[in-house]
Amino acid sequence: MKTTNIQNNAQADGAPVVSKPYRCIKLGLDVHADSIRVVRMIDGATPQPAQKMTPDEFPKWAAKQLTLADRVCSCYEAGPLGYGLHRKLLALGIENIVIRPLVLDEYRVRVKTDKTDALALTKRLDTYIRGNCKAFAAIRVPTEQEEQDRTLSRQREQLVREARRLGAQGRSLMLFHGFHIHGVWWRVQWKTLKEKLPGWLVERLEVFRALLQVLDAQLRKLTQAVEAQAPAVRPRGLGALSFEVIRREIGDWRRFNNRKQVGSYTGLCAGVSSSGGSRKTLSINKCGNPRLRSSLVTLAWRLVQYQPRCRLIQKWKRVLLKPQMTSGARKKAIVAVARQLAVDLWRWQTGRIQAEQLGWRMN
Repeated sequence: MKTTNIQNNAQADGAPVVSKPYRCIKLGLDVHADSIRVVRMIDGATPQPAQKMTPDEFPKWAAKQLTLADRVCSCYEAGPLGYGLHRKLLALGIENIVIRPLVLDEYRVRVKTDKTDALALTKRLDTYIRGNCKAFAAIRVPTEQEEQDRTLSRQREQLVREARRLGAQGRSLMLFHGFHIHGVWWRVQWKTLKEKLPGWLVERLEVFRALLQVLDAQLRKLTQAVEAQAPAVRPRGLGALSFEVIRREIGDWRRFNNRKQVGSYTGLCAGVSSSGGSRKTLSINKCGNPRLRSSLVTLAWRLVQYQPRCRLIQKWKRVLLKPQMTSGARKKAIVAVARQLAVDLWRWQTGRIQAEQLGWRMN
């Protein structure tokens, strides 16, 4: 009677009820540039055999699943293909989750294929939907604007590495022929340097130098573009470039709910090996963002120089500012400073604390 009344009311309102045969369809996706392997699991049934589709065929097939179930969920591992597929699935109405890459051959049976990966992801997705939030680690997908901002600073970083590589190749070539040169040989030193080198070697080095000059010009443009977005008022020692690199890697400071989440994302938290009555603290786990971690450690050393009286440096000055301390002790201390610095930046950027309360001198 209740079902009949509901259907009658819906029809009276002009919105007929269409019952769907299934409650939830789970899709495990092993995504590649030219193909997608899909394993489908309907409600609590046994997963079906894997299907292979092209990137153009899959969204159409996935849309049909919405007509079969009240809820369609999917997941795939983060990778070089980015988040385009994720956004397409969300637009269709599918609950997609991008997850941190996993070792899916848990028992080391040395049988790992696209089919077995998609099957393993489907089983984990089913466990996750049933309430086990530790079945895998879901990744926060950045907005398209955040991705564009991050791409700018990361492209600059790539060009820096490329310039270093070409510069090192030039120094290696000179060293191989008996000329031990230090520093940036292709700028100010070049006029003096080429008078000392044989003509054939100068000709070979000019190839590297032409490429380095192009890279240098592009680097200046990218650096200016990144620095232009930084606020004028910043803590002393935190330059415009460093501020923007950290901000772009974070994306949105409000994504974190507490200090533990901030520390975890940096990858600067110590590992732990504990069993029974034995407990050992290990080196940092490096589970977070490597670019952010590198920037924070560099900024922490800079803070020692430019903010020696801030609360954080005062806490660690007995290690950082005493020449008797070993380099190992200083490295451990600077990691702790970098981790706390990330938390302080989060508190400052989200308005939880003022710079004066942290003891920062602003420029």
